[in-house]
Amino acid sequence: MDKELSVKVLTYYANGLNAQAFAHKVQGKVFAAQGFEKLGEKYAEHAVEEAGWVDKMLDRILDLGGSLTVEATQAVPVCDDVEAYLQSEKKVSEEGIEMLRRDIQKLSDDLTTADLLKAYLKDEEEDLNWTALQSELIAKIGLQNWLVKQM
Repeated sequence: MDKELSVKVLTYYANGLNAQAFAHKVQGKVFAAQGFEKLGEKYAEHAVEEAGWVDKMLDRILDLGGSLTVEATQAVPVCDDVEAYLQSEKKVSEEGIEMLRRDIQKLSDDLTTADLLKAYLKDEEEDLNWTALQSELIAKIGLQNWLVKQM
């Protein structure tokens, strides 16, 4: 087992998820301030869920004897346009899922880390499915009708 590779991969995801958790928290506040309380709550809960994954990944890094690091991340824009935000989220999820699948294969000799990433992958696939469903609903019932349901 290549512990260094496992630590490197986990550090990458933990730092990325930490940034995403904060971005989702902020985005949830923006949507709630626009009057879309349900959507705001959804992203606030999503932020807490992602923070939980960060904790699991940090714990695994420590279990492997690695050092925890905080890396700078790219700024994530805050979006007022719900539909544009959903499309952006969908793209990020699709790209992240592809990357996760590749990294899980790379870590196949570290079953504990691979299992952790598989569980996270399942969660990401559920998030992607939710986002895709929202886009489908918008297409079927119209943005304004969908937004009313988010109040």
